[in-house]
Amino acid sequence: MNFKHLYYFWVAAKAGGIVRAGEQLHTTPQTLSGQIKLLEEWLGRKLFRKSGRQVELTEDGRVALGYADEIFALGAEMESALRQARGGKRVLEFRVGVADSVAKSVAYRLLEPALSVAGPVRLIGSEGKFPDLLAQLALHRLDLVIADEPLSRRVSVKAFNHPLGATAMSFFATPALRAQLVGGFPECLNGAPMLIQGAASSVRQQLEGWMARNQIHPRVIAEFDDGALMTAFGREGRGVFMSPTVLEDETVTQFGVEVIGRSSELIEEFFAVSVERRITHPCVAAITHAARGELFSA
Repeated sequence: MNFKHLYYFWVAAKAGGIVRAGEQLHTTPQTLSGQIKLLEEWLGRKLFRKSGRQVELTEDGRVALGYADEIFALGAEMESALRQARGGKRVLEFRVGVADSVAKSVAYRLLEPALSVAGPVRLIGSEGKFPDLLAQLALHRLDLVIADEPLSRRVSVKAFNHPLGATAMSFFATPALRAQLVGGFPECLNGAPMLIQGAASSVRQQLEGWMARNQIHPRVIAEFDDGALMTAFGREGRGVFMSPTVLEDETVTQFGVEVIGRSSELIEEFFAVSVERRITHPCVAAITHAARGELFSA
């Protein structure tokens, strides 16, 4: 494949037309159209079709654009990985995926040590469902996945779990909402408005079992896969919410809420999943060391 032809097609598709792409590439529309036509002949597929005075992607064109996006994104990553930083030191690119069930505050506390390793680091973070992130890890598009559950043996991905630590859970409410609750903890949750984690969260089933054992029946107002969104609702007094005890002081200070109780029966665990059995990546080593020695040391 002539990648110059592919590049011209990619720019034209992104620009929304041959004329605009020609302006960006400083070439004539006729030259650009000829180059794209050569690509179409090589592929045996039409990538554009006329739509009035404009052109639009065909179904094959949309497929080709998806691959072109990946090809040129990888090219940009290669350039970044090989570019020399000041002083001649190579920038260490660290690609990490965070499961969307992990609270953003916890994710930051876990990942921050990676930026303190010797030498320049470029952290590339993404968020998604745990299975999707594992697929990216298997394809070596990620160096690490942070999750609140371990990699199951039933998953056909050759990777390894590195336990980071565990924390109990605390319950929070705004002062105004706390004043409306009756009795001590956990009885005060009976009939109280409550915000809970989504079904994908590892702590959700624990919470349901804990409430059943303690005969607690709150009014569940909403459930969230995104912990940051749940906290935003909790900050506005919409309901009692749960957050890791290790972030208790931070949660109280940042959101102006009070701790109404804690439960050591509700445990949230965190794992680093990588293709390395024995950790050698400096950023992963920094994360695991800080998590075990500081964040979850208690």
